[in-house]
Amino acid sequence: MTRLLAGEPAVVTAGATVFEEALAAQAVRYEPVDWRPPIPGSENALAAVMADPRREGANAAAVERLLTSGPRLVDVLSARDALGIEPGTFFHAGPPTGWELASGPLRGALIGAALFEGLAEAPDKAEALFARPGRIVLDSCHHHGAVGPMAGVLSSSMWTFVVEDAEHGGRSYCSLNEGLGRVLRYGAYGAEVIERLRWMSAVLGPVLQASVRRHGPVDLKAIIAQALQMGDELHNRNRAATSLLIRELAADLVDCGAPTGQVAEVLRFVGGNDHFFLNLSMAAAKVAADAARNIPGSTMVVAIARNGTDFGVQVSGVPDRWFTAPAAVPDGLYFGGYSPADANPDIGDSTIMETFGVGGFAMAAAPAIVRFVGGEVPEALAATQAMYEITLAENPAFQIPILDFRGTPTGVDVTKIARTGILPAINTGIAGREAGTGQVGAGLVTPPPDVFVAALETLAAAVPPRQVA
Repeated sequence: MTRLLAGEPAVVTAGATVFEEALAAQAVRYEPVDWRPPIPGSENALAAVMADPRREGANAAAVERLLTSGPRLVDVLSARDALGIEPGTFFHAGPPTGWELASGPLRGALIGAALFEGLAEAPDKAEALFARPGRIVLDSCHHHGAVGPMAGVLSSSMWTFVVEDAEHGGRSYCSLNEGLGRVLRYGAYGAEVIERLRWMSAVLGPVLQASVRRHGPVDLKAIIAQALQMGDELHNRNRAATSLLIRELAADLVDCGAPTGQVAEVLRFVGGNDHFFLNLSMAAAKVAADAARNIPGSTMVVAIARNGTDFGVQVSGVPDRWFTAPAAVPDGLYFGGYSPADANPDIGDSTIMETFGVGGFAMAAAPAIVRFVGGEVPEALAATQAMYEITLAENPAFQIPILDFRGTPTGVDVTKIARTGILPAINTGIAGREAGTGQVGAGLVTPPPDVFVAALETLAAAVPPRQVA
């Protein structure tokens, strides 16, 4: 206002782009203010939460725990040994759901897992097994410190990475990556899928276990940081990270005592699967986000996940509650013969990467990602730059060269989402709608704003009345 009284500028514009352009054409002095209205319906809850004196301290504590986490690969175990999963129990991606509400790719993955476990002899027998009340236990991976890409199904005989937080002591788990295309996590369950799972259980898991135990803990945070410098964003591009992992473990793979032929098979499989490190980066993000859970007053998001039907988030200040809304179909590039009509709504736990400040939040580090998910390079840069507006910090360990080594935007804040209307940028694979199809493309997806408004309302209800302005 002082500047206005002093004679410059003559006009302040707030969000009126057309008006601003007209003023510029007339050479009128003006001051632009980048203002956006809050998400409709969030105003009262936003005011209450913003007035909570616990919020700033709670968010500082939450983001500090996220940033200081030290994820390390410490073992590779069967899901039975790691998580106590017994035959007939299956974990899946996203918020909890049941067979009757399960999407096509989730049903396909469950059918495949039942065939793999020997619980059914044919797909129709597996479907009947899941449809029969009380015979099968389904639960969310997140409820057990685990995450799963796409359908995210974990069953007793599958093998998992075991990741430990060296700083805060937590543990997380994720399955081993199968590769792209017709794979279980995309809902395929043909003979080649089951055969691959059996080889992973008999060879890949045990050989990796022997090599990791011989090597000792593998610093995943260091690999992620280096991979960002090499063109990965760690969600849909993991080429550099996978190569760095092979380099780290190669000598121990050779010396782990496994038969030479099996070591060669493992190296050939991992080397031919650019997405192999994704599951490790997911477990690293999970253990880091879990370290920031359950801090009263914190508005930081600690989980973003989808099960193919529902899109859900969890927030640090609301212990273990899911806020859900219908998942949308991603917008992206489709493989030959497929179109959006073949696509299932968004699915998978891999959006845990965005809570960690990578994935869609780090697309500026991986401009080549647009060849896989669509769009243009400037859009990848703009996506990362927009995420600084809805996050609490910049991660000093994860730097983006093209942004002058600025740290990635980290710590999604529901109040900033509500205030700006900017939603998290997420890149993802696209699963076929029909069970058994597999992957049909990859693209970008926008979360439903309702989940953040619902989280904000619950946070507002938890603010002690005397602390509401």
